[in-house]
Amino acid sequence: MSTEQRDRLELIPPDECWAAAVWAYKTEFEEWGDHLDGTADLGAAADFPHWLADLRADAGPDTVRPGRVPADTFLAVRRSDRRLVGMVNIRHALNDYLFQFGGHIGYSVRPGERRKGYAKEMLRLALSKCKELQLDRVLVTCDSENEASARTIRSGGGVLENRVPEGDRFTERYWIEVGL
Repeated sequence: MSTEQRDRLELIPPDECWAAAVWAYKTEFEEWGDHLDGTADLGAAADFPHWLADLRADAGPDTVRPGRVPADTFLAVRRSDRRLVGMVNIRHALNDYLFQFGGHIGYSVRPGERRKGYAKEMLRLALSKCKELQLDRVLVTCDSENEASARTIRSGGGVLENRVPEGDRFTERYWIEVGL
């Protein structure tokens, strides 16, 4: 991937000016009948202000909601036209569920923007954020049937540890050495 291709995106924290873009992102996933992974429960959100308030609460160890871990959510925005093409959620720690199934990093790419290398770039940018958080090793997971996501994780240095059953499917658990 050329430097120009590698630096097409930037990760930015969502704020009120992104409300319409975030809601359009959510709507596109719903229209495709797809999962909103890595979006800090955007799929269940009733509206943008409440979703944003939850994100902000979860960002700090003193304000994180019960059952959650501190996390940062970023919008993956294409530099050339400021289009929201993906989202990344970075968890600062793992609870039992995240250790088994969710990992440190969750991400999604807008259905209409897939197969353009954005997931790999988003993972690379997320790993850089993990390094800033002084996480030296991170867990990234995917559904065992999602070969595209598995390829993305492996391209970022992911080493498969195991596959664990989750309901009627399996989750693949990959570890990536971030290196401090």
